[in-house]
Amino acid sequence: MKNYELLAIFKPSLDSEELDKIVDKISEDVKSMKGSVSSVDKMGRKKLAYDVQGYRDGYFTTMIVSLPAEAVVDFKRNLKLNENVLRFMFMEEAKKAQTV
Repeated sequence: MKNYELLAIFKPSLDSEELDKIVDKISEDVKSMKGSVSSVDKMGRKKLAYDVQGYRDGYFTTMIVSLPAEAVVDFKRNLKLNENVLRFMFMEEAKKAQTV
């Protein structure tokens, strides 16, 4: 299993309870795909550089996720189908360089 970082931007029309439910649902999806979530950082509502689907701002959240390689495609598909997700970036977590 590899570690991935997910940066997701959610619709600004959500209240905090709805946002928590959506983040919990994403965590449950990861667990159902035999993965795990090691951290969730809700960064709050931020202004976007340009309009995305007609919204000028959104709720930013980062998650550190461990998933098997065969589950990545299904996980990305689930994020695309979630109507509350404006944009997401899903990438392999970078390893820190060691200094000698």
